Amino acid sequence: MEKIILASNSPRRREILGNFIDFNVISKEIQEIKDDSFSPWTTVTALAFEKGIEVAKDYEDKIVLSADTLVELDGKLLGKPKNREDARVIIKSLSGKTHNVYTGYAIFKLSKKIKYVSYDKSSVKFYDLSDDEIEKYLDTDEYKDKAGAYGIQGKGAILVEKINGDYFNIVGFPVGKINRDLIRLFNFSLW
Repeated sequence: MEKIILASNSPRRREILGNFIDFNVISKEIQEIKDDSFSPWTTVTALAFEKGIEVAKDYEDKIVLSADTLVELDGKLLGKPKNREDARVIIKSLSGKTHNVYTGYAIFKLSKKIKYVSYDKSSVKFYDLSDDEIEKYLDTDEYKDKAGAYGIQGKGAILVEKINGDYFNIVGFPVGKINRDLIRLFNFSLW
């Protein structure tokens, strides 16, 4: 079986991929620049590419996967909150509205000259949230290190009225779509 390298420190991505195969985690820090003048899909695919290419250069004969997730609301990109106050502002802005979650991913095998990027998009509608509900959610500290300041796979699920699209994309790793691309590129499946 092909050994995969996941170029991500995200515990959520490790958990999702770990449901299917054994893999190694090797990541390198990059400067994550988010610019609202670029489309969300351009930003997430560019960031995923940057995260993965640095690892792929060191492991040319391995399949390297990388990903990046952003939340977009009314044309504004929402990354990870800087602190609790920033998270409060983000959650309030999402309250009662539908936002989009974009996960860009990259797949590399440089020995075969493969550098592939794609993305997935899902929509999430939040309930109208009271200030008290927002504060209770912030008290969980779950907002830390999460695009859009919430985790749908955890306590943040209580904020969500409905979703349209791939749940795993919202978590940060659209594993079904990635598997289809692995089959197409390498005749290799996560099964």
